[in-house]
Amino acid sequence: MNSVDLIRTYFPDLTTRQIEQFEQLGPLYEHWNAQINVISRKDMDSFYERHVLHSLAIAKVMSFKKGAEVLDIGTGGGFPGIPLAILFPDTQFHLVDSIGKKIKVVQEVAQALGLENVTASHERAEKVPGKFDFIVSRAVTAMPEFLTWTKNKFKKENKHALKNGILYLKGGDLGEEMKTVKQKITYHPIPGFFEEEFFETKKVVYLMMN
Repeated sequence: MNSVDLIRTYFPDLTTRQIEQFEQLGPLYEHWNAQINVISRKDMDSFYERHVLHSLAIAKVMSFKKGAEVLDIGTGGGFPGIPLAILFPDTQFHLVDSIGKKIKVVQEVAQALGLENVTASHERAEKVPGKFDFIVSRAVTAMPEFLTWTKNKFKKENKHALKNGILYLKGGDLGEEMKTVKQKITYHPIPGFFEEEFFETKKVVYLMMN
């Protein structure tokens, strides 16, 4: 089911506006992907499952509050940031990537969708100014290296059920990778949220940073 109906199955309370925005995502990425390759062709055939729904697994762990600020590091073409920004219109999302052409796609997609809660910049994570409630990402690098990029980027005050931290989409066996990580880690297997086979080994990894 490569359509917005897949999203509606797991998120039945979407507003008409949100449904329209999710419906627009497929054609928008088809258009931009033909010009600037940000998603493999094979993945475009399963776009709503492998990119949109996968991004929204984070929403099954954390419901971002109004006024919260979230940084998406290594967003690529806009994942998980763009789908999350549609789902949480009152939360501010800042999407960064070190590859300029990918950020161009993010900016064009956000503008076409009318997402006023999205900013996007072409820069390295370490150089991003400001502090955030949460940092999200989709397997851009091994966690120990990722942690060096997020140093001093978290607000002190906690406003959510989970303390400020990292929500990271990752697959496979993470035991070895996490050995040196000192922060408290919680694993949320995605098959607990979605039944598609694609998610069989995938997790939302939460690291408490406060």
